Amino acid sequence: MIARALAVWCLLLVLAVLNGGVRDTWFTPAVGDTAGRAISSGLLALLILLATWLTIRWIGPTTPGQAMTVGALWVGLTLAFEFGAGRYRFGKSWAELLADYDVLRGRIWILVLFATFVAPLLTFTRRGH
Repeated sequence: MIARALAVWCLLLVLAVLNGGVRDTWFTPAVGDTAGRAISSGLLALLILLATWLTIRWIGPTTPGQAMTVGALWVGLTLAFEFGAGRYRFGKSWAELLADYDVLRGRIWILVLFATFVAPLLTFTRRGH
């Protein structure tokens, strides 16, 4: 199950990178940075839910606890990638990386992490397991 969850997380990573490209190419120029990021975060949360809906049976959790484990694994991997690659590969400052968590400035990236965490459990229970 964990190997399949890792494979699906790699798919989610590809979706996130593509989503970022769409944000930078179309959303942000059309509506500005804050609104572009909000639209992008909402879209990515929906893509994560859809991808999880399509793959949860293949991932194969057999209990709600296992589904929650998948969500926790995905969030951990996402944070490790975001902060590890963001800081050490792309040279972003810690302030830049943490800015996406400032909901008072309209940054709703936390929605993506929430969707990432709950998607496996939500889809596991909704798909009749």
